[in-house]
Amino acid sequence: MSLSGKYDDQNIFAKIIAGEAPAIKIFEDDAVVAFMDIFPQSPGHCLVVPKAPARNLLDLSDDVAALAITRVKAVARAVETALSPDGIIISQFNGAPAGQTVFHIHFHIIPRWENQALGRHGGGQADTVELKAQAAKIRAALT
Repeated sequence: MSLSGKYDDQNIFAKIIAGEAPAIKIFEDDAVVAFMDIFPQSPGHCLVVPKAPARNLLDLSDDVAALAITRVKAVARAVETALSPDGIIISQFNGAPAGQTVFHIHFHIIPRWENQALGRHGGGQADTVELKAQAAKIRAALT
């Protein structure tokens, strides 16, 4: 399938946006929803997902991309305030060979600490209680 293949409106992020699947939400407005990654590479790993039905960044309109990146920046700042990491990775994958596993546009915000190994993308599922506690700290930092 090409980078701009057919959009599958049954993907997990489309279901989260529609309220048909659970998520530990951090932020939501008309443009995006941000929530904790249940398979985090690092504590505090979260996702910002534009609500537009696009497989990846290349399918997203410029207007929605601009709105999304401002939300990515705001959530990343909240992660920085809430968790005090030494650095933050912001990544976005386009196509399976690039590492994309859910074919709905999304941005990863991954806090990093010195001397702490980064987990594998899509590795083990995190403890829900820990994710909820991290989300509460990040939400509080957004306000």
